Amino acid sequence: MLVVAWRQRWRRRWGVPVLLAAYLGYVGMGAAVLQALERPAEVRAAQRLLQERLELLANHTCLQGPALQRLVEAIIQAYKSGITLQGNTTNLGRWDYSGSFFFSISAITTIGYGNLSLSTAVGRIFCIVFALFGIPLNLVLLNEIGQLMLLGVQHCAHRLEEMFPWQNKASLLMKTCALVTGLLLFLLLPPLLFSDKEGWSYEEGFYYSFITLSTIGFGDYVIGMNPDRTYPRWYKNLISLWILFGMAWLALVIKFCINLLETSSDFCQCNKKSTERAEDLMDGNKNSMIGLHNVDICNDKDTKTKGPGESHT
Repeated sequence: MLVVAWRQRWRRRWGVPVLLAAYLGYVGMGAAVLQALERPAEVRAAQRLLQERLELLANHTCLQGPALQRLVEAIIQAYKSGITLQGNTTNLGRWDYSGSFFFSISAITTIGYGNLSLSTAVGRIFCIVFALFGIPLNLVLLNEIGQLMLLGVQHCAHRLEEMFPWQNKASLLMKTCALVTGLLLFLLLPPLLFSDKEGWSYEEGFYYSFITLSTIGFGDYVIGMNPDRTYPRWYKNLISLWILFGMAWLALVIKFCINLLETSSDFCQCNKKSTERAEDLMDGNKNSMIGLHNVDICNDKDTKTKGPGESHT
């Protein structure tokens, strides 16, 4: 009992600091690995950019450095607004209805790729109000879709339990099938579509799928942004539905993992409680045995102090 009480006091006092230290250590480890992997590539890209700039100025002596810098800044700003150069013309299409619909989905799902931004003050104000009401609506819809998925899995499990004798394995089988089906529909098969429409490799498409559905949304890979490709009208709308249902499935998987952790925690607590009860029972048995032993000693003393007749009486 003293050991359990000491553990509880230690956990209340040092649980959060230890967890915070583990969190910071994990993030620090990730930062160190990413720095070791990505820093050399960044340095090489910067050196290549400077070399190309110097070669351009050397080959075109009539071009001045400040003028080139202004042109580069204008190109970057235009790209942020969704405008790209194609020869002597510009490509407009990121703010048509399908592009705006995809931007609205990425806003209320909190993905926020960052490759496309609003350029007008009225648009920014509207985006704030739109996201303020759209994010709760999106969370409610994701919850309902996740509940429907869960009910479907449970319904199939009950049907299998009725049809086949192995009732205990039906629920596990259906959960496994739901997990594998979700992996295929939302993570493993979409990269094939991205490879066809975007020209990405399978690894790049898988990376985009996970970064999108987990709402990380770096913005380094975004669908429908290559000006050299022609996209069908249904493409962005289909990807919007894929994002919606994929996020609901991933949230269901995360919830299932949380339930597993809670179940394991409850199991550990039950084991601790059963151990404590066993210790209490052992202590009670010891105390009762000590009490009986003391009673026997007292009876022996009384028998010795009394006479033979009194003891017989």
